[in-house]
Amino acid sequence: MAELDPAGQGVVAVQVREEDGLPVVCLSGELDITGIGHARAAIEAAMASHPGRLVLDASALQYMDSSGIALLVWAARKTPEVQVRNPSPVVNRLIEVTGLSEVLRITHENQP
Repeated sequence: MAELDPAGQGVVAVQVREEDGLPVVCLSGELDITGIGHARAAIEAAMASHPGRLVLDASALQYMDSSGIALLVWAARKTPEVQVRNPSPVVNRLIEVTGLSEVLRITHENQP
């Protein structure tokens, strides 16, 4: 279970940066039910600005529960291509075990 910060929110940080005109949503910390709304809002905004492709940088994501998996499934249903860059070993294992590796594009390092 994720740690809570003093405000009672899960410890997940979400940053959006732009690469070649494409928004990249960077997730770090622990993505669970307490922080899913914050992450989903950033993902929705990224998909609205570039509906054909979603890029998630998961290199600093240390933990993800079923709500994070559900978020990835939701995103995959909403946009033609979802790329997950550099997933941490824990997140990569979850993606593989759940079969999401068949739906998501997993890349390592900064592959296009």
